[in-house]
Amino acid sequence: MSDTILHGYWRSSASYRVRIALNVKQVDFAQVTHDLPAGDQRAPAYLAIAPHGLVPTLEHGGATYLESPAIIEWIDATWPEPPLLPAAAGDAAMVRAMAALIACDVHPLNNLRVLTRLRSQFDASNAQVKDWITHWIGEGLFALEQLIARHGGRFAFGDAITLADCYLVPQIYNAERYGVDLANFPRAHAAAEAARALPAVAAAHPEKQPDFQ
Repeated sequence: MSDTILHGYWRSSASYRVRIALNVKQVDFAQVTHDLPAGDQRAPAYLAIAPHGLVPTLEHGGATYLESPAIIEWIDATWPEPPLLPAAAGDAAMVRAMAALIACDVHPLNNLRVLTRLRSQFDASNAQVKDWITHWIGEGLFALEQLIARHGGRFAFGDAITLADCYLVPQIYNAERYGVDLANFPRAHAAAEAARALPAVAAAHPEKQPDFQ
C-alpha cells in the first residue's frame, strides 16, 4: 500500500477536492472508504484516527492530517510543483478567499449531518432539504462569480489551476447533482469545465473512484 492514505468517500466533496490536489501533484495514494450514509465515519476504529468523525483524513509517513483546507495546504507545501497558490501574497489571499467561500460558507450548511438534522429534528421534507441545498449553493456561486469576473482567466484565478479550482470543481458537481441552473454562473461554470478537462482533475471525479456505487 502507498505511504499516503486518503480516508474518504466517493461522493464527499471534501474528499473530492483533496483527490484533485493529490492528482495535480502526481502523488501516489491509496484510498480507504468510509460509507457516510451508513455511518462508517463514526466507527471506533476510524474515530481513533479522526476524532471529529468526518472525512477526509490523510495519513502520510506516520502522521495524520485532518480537514481538507489544512490537508490541501500541507500537500501544496510538501509537493511544491505545480503550486496551488500564486507567489504574490495578495493573490494567494484572494485564492484562499475563493476557496473559503465554498469551504466555509456553502459546504458546512450542506454537509450530510446538517441535512440529517434538518430531517430528524425539524421534519424537513425532501423538497425542503433540496431547496435548502440549492439556496446556499446559489448564494456561494453568486459571490464566487463576481470574484472570477475580477480575477479569473482560463481557471477560477488566472490561467493556472489553483486551490480555488480544487474547491470549485466539487461544488459545481454538487450544483449539477441538485439541479442548480448554472446558466446564472457562466464564469464559475466555465472555470470548472476548464479544470475538469485536465486528466488529473478528471481522474478525481466521484464516479471514477473505487468505492463508487
